[in-house]
Amino acid sequence: MGETGVVLTDIRKNFGSLEVIHGIDLKIAEGSFVVFVGPSGCGKSTLLRMIAGLEEVTDGEIDIKGRNVTDLDPSDRGIAMVFQSYALYPHMSVRENLGFGLKMTRTPAAEIDARVGAASSILKIDHLLERRPGQLSGGQRQRVAIGRAIVRKPDVFLFDEPLSNLDAELRVSMRIEIARLHRELGNTMIYVTHDQTEAMTLADKIVVLRDGRIEQTGTPRELYENPANIFVAGFIGSPRMNLLEATWLGNGSIRLGTKEISAPLSNKDLRSGDRLTFGIRPEHFTVGDSGTDALDATVDFPEYLGGTQYLYCQLSDGQPVVAEYRSPVPIKPGSKIKLSYAFAQCHVFGGEGLRVT
Repeated sequence: MGETGVVLTDIRKNFGSLEVIHGIDLKIAEGSFVVFVGPSGCGKSTLLRMIAGLEEVTDGEIDIKGRNVTDLDPSDRGIAMVFQSYALYPHMSVRENLGFGLKMTRTPAAEIDARVGAASSILKIDHLLERRPGQLSGGQRQRVAIGRAIVRKPDVFLFDEPLSNLDAELRVSMRIEIARLHRELGNTMIYVTHDQTEAMTLADKIVVLRDGRIEQTGTPRELYENPANIFVAGFIGSPRMNLLEATWLGNGSIRLGTKEISAPLSNKDLRSGDRLTFGIRPEHFTVGDSGTDALDATVDFPEYLGGTQYLYCQLSDGQPVVAEYRSPVPIKPGSKIKLSYAFAQCHVFGGEGLRVT
């Protein structure tokens, strides 16, 4: 992995006079697993469809393995796409569904049989080959849809929210299957989802999109630990990061709620009275007073999940905050608690939403 697999250069997309993709530049290493993630309407599926050739590029260039494919038909791009809907032919057997695309390109029967056999073995659906889609579960149908992509031996796999029609348990097992598939095949994979858990668990690199622009690109760990702005900080992580209103007081301190806390920031552009956002993840709170900057909070609702609990609280000024709590000692609604933390695990964002260093 490391050579360039897919390169997007100043990609733009207009629908009439409305520009929905605003000059995206992105390099995707060959053999990597890249996830486009973002809220509905951010442009992630439109971008994927432009790579596939299903949407026309208004401006810019798409290269796959060093070849300009911007104006090529989907069949000539070396890609295979797995859609949200399985799109299987109901009157055909699984075997026929898997081999149909190859049959249409006049691939020899012996090669079709070999490719279908290899794909069904990888996906463990050999025993389903003579069934029809109506006789399959949702997870089995999704495996067949993926198998249909595998038999094409593409340079790049494109997945457009492939698990969104599955129930929660199947989604987890299919995530594992797709991750295993990537390890075994080694192809470049580009995966679109609105589910940041899928992004965090599958990706080598995550591309966070908003309103047709890239907000941040990086490994799951980079985005989780060093979000570039408030949007990424709030989008990556479940439960989401606490984002609290604060004010810079100067002299290394900020006002958070009714409390003045230390904040050793090195940014020289800050002025006393500047509005800030103080970010801290629920798991970085410790319930109990272990430092002078502990925040006073009132528990509204404790959510018990077995191995852990989440305490939904309010600070003294009414701002909501969530804290992870792992003690077996129960905490009741209405309890007054203190939330301690280490400033090194916190994030501070300025008035434009960008991280303050």
